[in-house]
Amino acid sequence: MNGGEGETSYTKNSLLQRKVASMVKPILEDTVKRFMSNLSSERCWKVADLGCSSGPNSLFFVSDILSIVDNASFSLNQGMPRALQIYMNDLFGNDFNSIFKFIPDFFQRIHEEKNDNHVRCFIHATPGSFYGRLFPDDYIHFFHSSYSLHWLSQAPKSSSNTDEPLNKGNIYITSTSLPSIREAYFSQFAKNFELFLKSRSEEVKSDGVMVLPFIGRDETHKIGNPAEVVGMVLNDMVQEGLLEEKKLDFFDLPVYGPTAEEVRQVIEEEGSFAIQTLRTFSIGWDANLHEDVDDSILDSKMKGEFVAKSIRAVSEPLFSVEFGEDTTDEIFKRFEKKVSQLIEFQTLEYTNVSVSMAKVS
Repeated sequence: MNGGEGETSYTKNSLLQRKVASMVKPILEDTVKRFMSNLSSERCWKVADLGCSSGPNSLFFVSDILSIVDNASFSLNQGMPRALQIYMNDLFGNDFNSIFKFIPDFFQRIHEEKNDNHVRCFIHATPGSFYGRLFPDDYIHFFHSSYSLHWLSQAPKSSSNTDEPLNKGNIYITSTSLPSIREAYFSQFAKNFELFLKSRSEEVKSDGVMVLPFIGRDETHKIGNPAEVVGMVLNDMVQEGLLEEKKLDFFDLPVYGPTAEEVRQVIEEEGSFAIQTLRTFSIGWDANLHEDVDDSILDSKMKGEFVAKSIRAVSEPLFSVEFGEDTTDEIFKRFEKKVSQLIEFQTLEYTNVSVSMAKVS
């Protein structure tokens, strides 16, 4: 992610992720309420937000949890926990400072809204990859990860010949991709997701739960992910001699949007968790990408600009390393124009998968 608070930062270009979180909130509420109805005598809940990234969105999750716990305590007519211990997790290079600087004002706002009649909250940082252990055994009550698990630990590799590109001329799966490319991506996703589930199963308490919304895939969509459009742009630049063809051929994005059934398959085969809810929903690439502008007055050029900023905020470091910082502006300028053209005559939207699950006793 792009850190800081500049025009291309994640902090200023993550409204889509916030919109997704609001759409998933009913599942979050149901899961927390179900968990509270079976609550043991422990009065301090440990909650982990995995892949929290940078900026204020992580504190929106904390705010949601606080309000959900308050409301559930009232509706269930039972006491609330005395404290929530929140662990914010992301990779070691994450801009955690852009979260910490918001915390004093956040606590002040909560205090004023609740008149001090709310569960106490303590926030900690836990850097590290969630594809592996992060916490002690039997420690966390509730795991949450929003829009993170479609990121892989690495791009898929060819199983047959490492000297040949897996996905020549593309950086992600397209509608014309060979079955072997889809299989390679799913294999890498399954390997990562299984490790994620196994690690969480050792860290979560016996009655613990998880809620995981992430980008998925609907195979009926002609274009289902912005990475496909970035691939078109890079191909154009290769044809114009602006990029080296070999660099494009051997670069694949470490992301994968699974179908809902693929998510179910991995969870059931790994066996540590039982699915409570598994749903899919769609959201436009340009949905609420600018909170100060009425969607109805946005033209295709403005929508393309918003989409480009959103994608740049989460992927620019990858493209800068692979193709050079000098070409990044040109890549996203062309991407913006391409999206503006495509959005005129087809619906561009993400398919999202949201799953809640409980530890198998």
